[in-house]
Amino acid sequence: MIPTAKRYIDLAYREMHRNVSGKQVEWGEFTVDEIRTSVRRYWVMAETGSSQFVVARSVTCVTSSFMCLWICLTLIQVEVRMRVEHEKLGPTSSNYNWSINAILVVQSIGVALGSIAPVTKWFVAARLKSSMIGRTSFKDEFKVEAYWTQRLVYWRERPLPLRTGRHVSKKLLYDAKGLLLNLCIVLQIVIVLACKLVVLFSAAVMKGLSFCFRRHVTESDGGESELLQKTLTYICNEVDKLIRIGTKKQSKNLVKLLNTSANFNGVREFDTNKVPSLQYSREPPKVVTLTSIAISIPKIADHKTNQLLSAVSEGLYFAKLIDKCLDRNGDLTSIRHAADVVWVGVELSKKWQDKDLKNANLEGRSHEETVQKLLDIAEKIVAEFVTETKDHPTMRNPLNWPVKVIAARSMYRVTQNILLAHDSETNEELFERLSIMIADVMAACLTNLVRVITFKCHDDTVNGREESVRRAAILFGESEEILEILQLRELPKLDPEKAGNIEEWRAFMELNQPASVSASGDDSADPCSNDEEP
Repeated sequence: MIPTAKRYIDLAYREMHRNVSGKQVEWGEFTVDEIRTSVRRYWVMAETGSSQFVVARSVTCVTSSFMCLWICLTLIQVEVRMRVEHEKLGPTSSNYNWSINAILVVQSIGVALGSIAPVTKWFVAARLKSSMIGRTSFKDEFKVEAYWTQRLVYWRERPLPLRTGRHVSKKLLYDAKGLLLNLCIVLQIVIVLACKLVVLFSAAVMKGLSFCFRRHVTESDGGESELLQKTLTYICNEVDKLIRIGTKKQSKNLVKLLNTSANFNGVREFDTNKVPSLQYSREPPKVVTLTSIAISIPKIADHKTNQLLSAVSEGLYFAKLIDKCLDRNGDLTSIRHAADVVWVGVELSKKWQDKDLKNANLEGRSHEETVQKLLDIAEKIVAEFVTETKDHPTMRNPLNWPVKVIAARSMYRVTQNILLAHDSETNEELFERLSIMIADVMAACLTNLVRVITFKCHDDTVNGREESVRRAAILFGESEEILEILQLRELPKLDPEKAGNIEEWRAFMELNQPASVSASGDDSADPCSNDEEP
């Protein structure tokens, strides 16, 4: 019954998914309340469509629960009879008297604890069934659904997998198999009918109890809807608890950083077209590079750099989730790995490529000198790599480059743009400018949280559906305050499939908004470019 029931459950879930797919929250047009409603909707679908939920309410499960209740009541009456018979016989002395009593107590406690869940299932099912008495005919009550015997019928009708030389022997085996499976089908039908009879009897008992307590009017009028509403409320309370678990893990430093950003202009300002881009680009490498440069700026208070590190660390947690979700083919694994490796050094040791960002040899008297030194280091790393691998065809694709070179390429692009566009600022002004750029780029990345939450809400597998929605609910709780900030902003009219690429953002913004910063650059060749780069 279980495999067949799973197929029915999956078909019902897919039908519900088609009905609600038009109500899904879309990128660029969302509110926190809409996302919460979507998460709760998918949680209800996952819970009510899970095999455990359906099987627990099947007639066989209810019957087994009733049998458990019956055994529990039998044990109670046996113990009562034993006590009565013992008192009639009078006091007796036995060396095993205390141990027998101890065994009975332990056994009774075990039966009582083990009966709580089954008896609860029986009570809920019987109460629901009692409210439906009189609404269906007797024939419908004892109708055996196809999924109870579908697998047995399939086995009966399929040909024998054996090869026999004689036609008569093959026919005898096939007839014997059919006879055996027909007996199994009849037995299955009898068991299901008996279980339905037990459920109907339980419902009648529950109905009689309701009459005894003068509540038959309430039960017949609203018992079913009231019970269903309570079940739905219980399921919704479960997902609300998951959201609250995520809310306790919200990123306070990241929220402070995002509040310094009013728009997405930093996405356009942090890079320049004068420096050729990698074919593929995502937010994490850019954010890590910008943060590394910000940390290296001399004469900045430690508490400011530490707060920026904490905020970026919290943001990268979400950025990695987004990147893994959107990069379904794993094409950008090397880019993510480069960002992870560089970030470990920056966060823990304030080092980039094993160079101490706070070292006196790296820090110049001004931010121009410091940024220039970082540019020179990055230029040297990439130039040496290009020279060594110019005859290697596999190295024409930047995605095949080593982690160190990918990070250096990103550093070269960003540092060159800073020298071109921000040469007249003080150290404090540049640090604040870079912090806002980081906030803008991070905000652009985090707008894709809506897509990730929606993606996690729907899982094609029956067994993984509930766990996937559980992760989506916790993620929504973790990012709720972030989404409240982002929902107030006007997002660009980008294709949602391109919204995860920071280069698409920058290209769109440059086409639709003239750059506020006009960079007067030189015409020198880019030593980090690869002429054969695709």
